[in-house]
Amino acid sequence: MSTVRVAGVIPARLNSKRLSRKVLRPLAGRLMVEWVWRAAAASGLMDPLVVATDAEEVADACRQRAISVVLTSPACASGSDRVREAARQIDADIYVNIQGDEPTLTPDFFPPLLQLFARPQVEVATLAVPCPAAEFTNPNAVKVVTAHDGRALYFSRSTIPCDRDRSGFIGYRKHLGIYAYRKAALECFAALPPSPLEILEKLEQLRLLENGIDIYVAEAPRDTIGVDTEEDLARAEAVLNGFAPQTRA
Repeated sequence: MSTVRVAGVIPARLNSKRLSRKVLRPLAGRLMVEWVWRAAAASGLMDPLVVATDAEEVADACRQRAISVVLTSPACASGSDRVREAARQIDADIYVNIQGDEPTLTPDFFPPLLQLFARPQVEVATLAVPCPAAEFTNPNAVKVVTAHDGRALYFSRSTIPCDRDRSGFIGYRKHLGIYAYRKAALECFAALPPSPLEILEKLEQLRLLENGIDIYVAEAPRDTIGVDTEEDLARAEAVLNGFAPQTRA
């Protein structure tokens, strides 16, 4: 990867639908978006690494913490659209879309994701982990099935594959919403209209599969806590308090 320029982009929307202002919520002495940025920066694999936001309040909070910011339009429909807009201001070969509401990310999530691009056929990469049993039937835990080479066959909120004979199958895999795109694939994705399966499942990655663009899946080191509710926030803070200082450095 030494000759390939990799940029990291953290979309950070202030007025998120499920938990407003969550990227600026404090956890264990730091803002949520700062935890995400620190984990990505500590990997040493992305340069530049920026927060992409449409909110001056988020931008100001980041600048106060020496975090680079790219301002994007409020009209961006998704995090991927915000990454694409940021990419037009940043020249790179690969863009990593790092969700701004994943404060329990650690630096070791990024090597397996980016190592996939050593294979020339890989245009888009993402991560998965073994699905916890408690989440097998949870529609908020997106499941993925892959071919032997790691190519995603399908993503779903349903429990896939279906254990028709009730054999006790436990090998479900949970998708983590961290993506990396070659530049052309990111542009292609953003230029395509929402696809039927994407609209049905409310999963934007299905737009790629429906248009013949493969996604390859690497194994993440562990699960994360994506924050969408106050309960998620409390769980994430409990994890972070295990290794965090109580005040911002």
